[in-house]
Amino acid sequence: MPMSKPLAAEFLGTFWLVLGGVGTAVLGLSLGEGSVGILGVALAFGLTVLTGAYAFGHVSGAHFNPAVTVGLWVGGRFPAARVIPYVLVQTAGAIVAAAVIYAVASGLDTFSLDAGFASNGYGDHSPAGYSLLAAAVIEIVLTFVFVLVIHGATHGKAPVGFAPLAIGLTLTLIHLISIPVTNTSVNPARSIAPALFAGGWALSQLWAFIVFPLVGGILGGLVYRAVFEEKGASQVSGA
Repeated sequence: MPMSKPLAAEFLGTFWLVLGGVGTAVLGLSLGEGSVGILGVALAFGLTVLTGAYAFGHVSGAHFNPAVTVGLWVGGRFPAARVIPYVLVQTAGAIVAAAVIYAVASGLDTFSLDAGFASNGYGDHSPAGYSLLAAAVIEIVLTFVFVLVIHGATHGKAPVGFAPLAIGLTLTLIHLISIPVTNTSVNPARSIAPALFAGGWALSQLWAFIVFPLVGGILGGLVYRAVFEEKGASQVSGA
């Protein structure tokens, strides 16, 4: 398959993830008391991964996340030569989605980037005021678990056709746990995109939401490969 096809799939899949997840956080929460709330945002992220994986999984593996791509590479499921191209198009797709959200959100007179544009943060910019240490622990641990689930759900011996469902539900649960702590990253592309628009504190804290998910993804890949991997695993996989 030409490289252009999986790269296009990763671009569109990450675009959909950010449009659905961050879009729900920015646009849905603008309703105030009628807001979709944490559960709605968590479901939005989970549903975008679930639907995107069914749409593009057969084309690109449906990573939609640099931490997943790196974790799958470390776990022996993904070729090194494709890591950087995947990460670049994932980030580009996320930024384009953020631009669409910004264009729509700007149509509301009360819209302001001062609210953070669904950026990830810690300390004063954590939704509930959690510290940098808390942010590090939650982002590393949850990305670690996410990558473990992806490795297991896409294994050659796993039930066929259910991987997107397992992965989408896992991402939903991850958001329910960590939205109060960091607004949930577990995905550097998702974090980069809104931070570029919000600027200020969002950009100054962005490093954490690139580093911590990547650390978690690497640990997940290493642990699965060392402890659980068997012959028959998918060679190019993800969600």
